[in-house]
Amino acid sequence: MKRRIGILTSGGDCPGLNAAIRGVVRASYEQFDTEIIGIKDGYRGLIEGDYEELTREQFSGILTLGGTILGTARTPFSNMRVIGEDKVDKVKAMKNNYQKMKLDCLITLGGNGTHKTANLLAQEGLNIIALPKTIDNDIYGTDFTFGFHSALDIATDVIDRIHSTAASHGRCMVIEIMGNKAGWLTLYSGMAGGADVILIPEIPYDIEKVAEVIEKRAKAGKSFSIIAVAEGAMTNEEAEMNKKDRVEQKEKDPYCSISHKIASQLQEMIGVEARHVVPGHIQRGGSPCAYDRVLSTQFGVHAAHLIKNNTYGITVALNNNKITHNLLSDVAGRPSPVPLDHQMVLAARKIGINMGD
Repeated sequence: MKRRIGILTSGGDCPGLNAAIRGVVRASYEQFDTEIIGIKDGYRGLIEGDYEELTREQFSGILTLGGTILGTARTPFSNMRVIGEDKVDKVKAMKNNYQKMKLDCLITLGGNGTHKTANLLAQEGLNIIALPKTIDNDIYGTDFTFGFHSALDIATDVIDRIHSTAASHGRCMVIEIMGNKAGWLTLYSGMAGGADVILIPEIPYDIEKVAEVIEKRAKAGKSFSIIAVAEGAMTNEEAEMNKKDRVEQKEKDPYCSISHKIASQLQEMIGVEARHVVPGHIQRGGSPCAYDRVLSTQFGVHAAHLIKNNTYGITVALNNNKITHNLLSDVAGRPSPVPLDHQMVLAARKIGINMGD
């Protein structure tokens, strides 16, 4: 029985997307008669009907390629049922184009927003399988998302390189790692890179406590300090605010980023020479690491297995080193922050890393 499979990549790009696409496609070709429809630029392509039928040759040589051959875009879930000035009913358009493409199922590769829209489409009666992608590692129900370990390697390399310049100049270096709502990437890279302070969104920080750590290190003869801070880290005061007030507060700050803010505050408070570093989208780019190539391929193979067995409304997952899956309805919209008692948090504290509290 021939199956027409639609594939789209949505949200932020990351290493491993092409490896996952390749895994789905190659495993499908091996197991059943397959036609692959590539949908361009995520849900935008599904809404607008921008797609093409792809050949087997187009998936050759993409295992090590960063980014996504299908293109990607952010289409906020909050706007999916909103009919704007273009008068387009997005949900209806996606369902119509699914039918127009004569799809038997749709594979979506993306993060939390992608999963919420995937679940919406599943509830609308479409056959959906999702693959968990994000460098933030914040999708519920999976130990790791693909993209995380590649970003971890890059962020760790940044911290490693900052060590040498920090030591040479005797500076306090504040390195801002991606992660607006979850601190997994900052926690892991901070541990791997030997940071002295790690600040994540889940643990509000007190700048006075951070200053004490840096001052104590200086008095102990340590010529430099490394602070790894997640872009979404918050002070105790900010954590008490609602989201709207917090956004307004940040807009009033004279700083260009949280790392800039912390470096400036420390310099003013204790006179330390401080600099901030924002590697930004470097963390998203380049070829996937070996771990992500393998994980992405395994996720893709499992997705093909689910298609073969006509099992839909599912997102693939890694649990206890086993490739498995969860119901989309159990995962969509459910956050996965760093638990305060997570073994990595406890390990960081036991080796003297300050968490800002």
